[in-house]
Amino acid sequence: MQFAPKDLTPAKLHEHLLSAVAPRPIAFVSTIDKEGNVNLAPFSFFNVFGSNPPVMIFSPARSGRTGATKNTHDNVKEIAECVVNIAHYDMLYQMNLAAGMYPKGIDEFTKSGLTPVPSVMVRAPRVGESFVSFECKVTNVIETGRNGGAGNLIVCEVLMIHIADQVLDAEGSIDPLHMNYIARMGKQSWCRVGEDNIFQVPGFKMANELGIGFEALPEGIRHSKYLTGNDLAQLAASDKIPSEKELFEMRNVPEVQLIVDKYGHDFSAFEKEMHLLAQQEIAQDNIWLAWKVLMVVEYTREGMEEQS
Repeated sequence: MQFAPKDLTPAKLHEHLLSAVAPRPIAFVSTIDKEGNVNLAPFSFFNVFGSNPPVMIFSPARSGRTGATKNTHDNVKEIAECVVNIAHYDMLYQMNLAAGMYPKGIDEFTKSGLTPVPSVMVRAPRVGESFVSFECKVTNVIETGRNGGAGNLIVCEVLMIHIADQVLDAEGSIDPLHMNYIARMGKQSWCRVGEDNIFQVPGFKMANELGIGFEALPEGIRHSKYLTGNDLAQLAASDKIPSEKELFEMRNVPEVQLIVDKYGHDFSAFEKEMHLLAQQEIAQDNIWLAWKVLMVVEYTREGMEEQS
């Protein structure tokens, strides 16, 4: 199916956008108006956008029903400051209480039972229960429209960072395993990020580390029936391909010898089993060994073509 935004109701368009662009981190933002009234509200249109200067942007969009702006938006236009608190699972339901559409002047800290803690550089308090809070000055407010659902981008520069000792590792870095992250999905769905679904990606390359790329993969590997796009990408991230001389020791690898002995007379079966073996090695982050397994197949293919 395909849609032009203009052909959808605002509610359905909003649903598709939020369900597709997910999971989204939560900016749990505290602000204060010129009368000194404190406001606290969560926003999933949020992320960090730079580190020099340190910039965050969140968007308290206009109400989809009435088109009205939110108290957070109005407050930062009066007092160009805020605190972006990072929410976690143990405060999920209190955060939900703070999300209610209370009239201006109602203190969501009181409604939610969360603890206001004085900030150092801004007037709005931070949330005591948050593991990480960012005191910010608002540098720009970009209003993208006047109708219901229109975004209001609040551009903030971080002035002070508060990090709870309990989420720091021995090196003084934030340990993701201790953050108990939550994130918004579509509709009423959320996700909780914990030990079971945090994984390391040692094969990820830095931007200045260039691999050979997909186009440099031998054709028999690039068009494999058994390797996935992710498998091929990990191979393509390598800076070279094993030479024929580097494959001599492969004769002594038991798994390879077993496949040769069993399927050496049937190239299609041999290729399949070797590609599946390489895939297992890729899954265990043995990329160079996987390369060698695959290149045994490629040099075997070349030898067969020369003989035919």
